[in-house]
Amino acid sequence: MKNKPFHRLNEAPVLKDLKRKIAILTGPRQVGKTWLAKKIMTHYKNPLYLNYDSFKDKKIIHEQSWFESSDLIVFDEIHKMDQWKNYIKGIFDTRPAHRNILVTGSARLYKTNQSGDSLAGRCFSHTLLPFSIFELSQLNKPVSFSKLFNRGGFPEPLIISKNENETERWREQYIFSLIREDVPDFKNIQHYQKMKTLLYLLRESVGSPLSIHSLCQSLQLDHKTVSKYIAILEDLFIVFQVPAFSKHISRSLSKARKIYFYDFAFVESSKRGQRLENLVALHLLKYCAYMYETKPSTAPSLYYLRTKDQKEVDFLLTKKGYPLVMIEVKTKETAFSKSLIYFHDKYGISGKQIGLNVKRSQQIKGKTVTSEDLKSFLLSLNA
Repeated sequence: MKNKPFHRLNEAPVLKDLKRKIAILTGPRQVGKTWLAKKIMTHYKNPLYLNYDSFKDKKIIHEQSWFESSDLIVFDEIHKMDQWKNYIKGIFDTRPAHRNILVTGSARLYKTNQSGDSLAGRCFSHTLLPFSIFELSQLNKPVSFSKLFNRGGFPEPLIISKNENETERWREQYIFSLIREDVPDFKNIQHYQKMKTLLYLLRESVGSPLSIHSLCQSLQLDHKTVSKYIAILEDLFIVFQVPAFSKHISRSLSKARKIYFYDFAFVESSKRGQRLENLVALHLLKYCAYMYETKPSTAPSLYYLRTKDQKEVDFLLTKKGYPLVMIEVKTKETAFSKSLIYFHDKYGISGKQIGLNVKRSQQIKGKTVTSEDLKSFLLSLNA
């Protein structure tokens, strides 16, 4: 039996954009950007992969000594080159009609690509995030939800590691090597040990409104420094934040944010509910990012709902500032959340309660509030 092809969600959009502009592929380290770039190369007759970390490749890059027949050039880690954006601009503006340009990189490339620069109007950006359930369902040997939940969505611990011990070794080295090696690219950091402590404090806060004041007290650092450290962790694709939605909901808190990890398995396994909520948060973030980068006019935004008297729903998807659907996450099939019903009745927002192993979907009579199996819901986020 012939193996069916495996695709990441980003593959088709990147291939489409390469025909018109520079395609920039960013995302966390070790998330599969090089694998995807080389998969994209198989669609070309004479592709060339150049990594700026390679001495031989660096020489080719500086001398521009590739074959004229090259129809795709992949520049990996090119952001480590001085004036790299001007270099890529020149390559793109003077290229022959048959040549396409793909640029890949992680934290620093992502950061520099956010500001106005010489690539404006010449590029489309794509963000590759850890595996989704939909992507894993395409594997010849599908990965179980249990394995995804326990190991996280990064390729090495999920697919390559042979056992849990290898997975844990990877995780320990991965996050803290980012702090040691990549943080200096952003700003001068004096308290590396406190940043490590911050990671563990944030892990305990997953799914709860973030209190910068409490973090400052625990770390004995000022508000500005703690906020800066969290921003750096975001730039490194270690954590992301989900803001509270406030428009049209006067009682909602407007500034509190919730924190989540790109590697949701970093959340302790004993905190099953928090890890599951983090898993769902990452799937929703991935879906929103994909839609924004491919269909911006219809792209949803991700929030959560919370009132001053602590009525809360885990997530809210909005479109152009207006609520689309609420999502409440449960570790098992339970009665409908009172907060889900409250926000539906008061503001008319549709809601879904998703739980593990929900055998039969249900709907509250007279309300657009339903229950659904969590895995089925995540599987539908295939854009």
